[in-house]
Amino acid sequence: MKIFILLLAVSLNLYTNAALAKKRAQSHASQQPISYATNAQAQDLAKAIAERQQLDVNWVLAQMKESTYQPRVVKLMQPLPAGGKKNWSAYRDRFVTPAHINAGVAFWRANQDVLLRAEAEYGVPPHMVLGILGVETIYGRNTGGFRVLDALATLAFDYPSPHPRREARVAYFQSELEQFLVLAKQANLDPKSFKGSYAGAMGLPQFMPSSWRKHAVDFDGDGKVDLWQSPSDAVGSVANYFKNYGWKNSSQIMPISVELENGVNEPTQYPADENFFVITQYNNSYYYAAAVIELGNAIAAEIARQKP
Repeated sequence: MKIFILLLAVSLNLYTNAALAKKRAQSHASQQPISYATNAQAQDLAKAIAERQQLDVNWVLAQMKESTYQPRVVKLMQPLPAGGKKNWSAYRDRFVTPAHINAGVAFWRANQDVLLRAEAEYGVPPHMVLGILGVETIYGRNTGGFRVLDALATLAFDYPSPHPRREARVAYFQSELEQFLVLAKQANLDPKSFKGSYAGAMGLPQFMPSSWRKHAVDFDGDGKVDLWQSPSDAVGSVANYFKNYGWKNSSQIMPISVELENGVNEPTQYPADENFFVITQYNNSYYYAAAVIELGNAIAAEIARQKP
């Protein structure tokens, strides 16, 4: 009987260890990146991109093979729960902070000549450019850690299904993936080397690939556009973006007002002129545009306060 019990214990131990090993192997396998190498939709898009953009089809297919599914990107792109009220006061407090204002003043001091040159060339006041760069990345402190290739491929082929506008969003990110590959090829850079947001936005101003190709400028004159390491290029590109969308030096039209919800409290009636709506071309949100203006104004006020 003792021998039987001992053998049974050994067998159970071996079974348990085998089960645990199998579970660990399955867990490890589930954490392995899932490549788009065999995704039929990815292959079809690669061939179409190569034909439209006159790129080497083998090169485009190789980039698709290198791209991988990112579950965290899908999670971050999930639509917000329906029915909840927005809160302008809380939204503003995320961006108009002492840290943002002080960083904006420091950026102004380091790049004053560039900001003034951009104003002279594009007609966009420095504090509005500072507002954008502060809201987007706190002047380069947080430009994103996702591989742009992976983020765009994930959203192009696996955009979250609950989204009410999924079909349009898929088309948008497939187009951005195409623009990104063209951008990388023209710059002679490895697509895998680009890092950005979970949506594929890049650099200090968080330009999407199509915006980069349309609006980014070589404002420091070094022969290339670098929105990560060149504050000059970032400043000039934001100012050029606004100019291209119709920014006016001084709007002669009286502002209207837009309503910004404040949760359960009374909404704010926020003044909005033509330039306010130009800012919404950067991000289609009244709350975003108001935050950019508020941060820019706060930085301008602090710069004026610190002047001798």
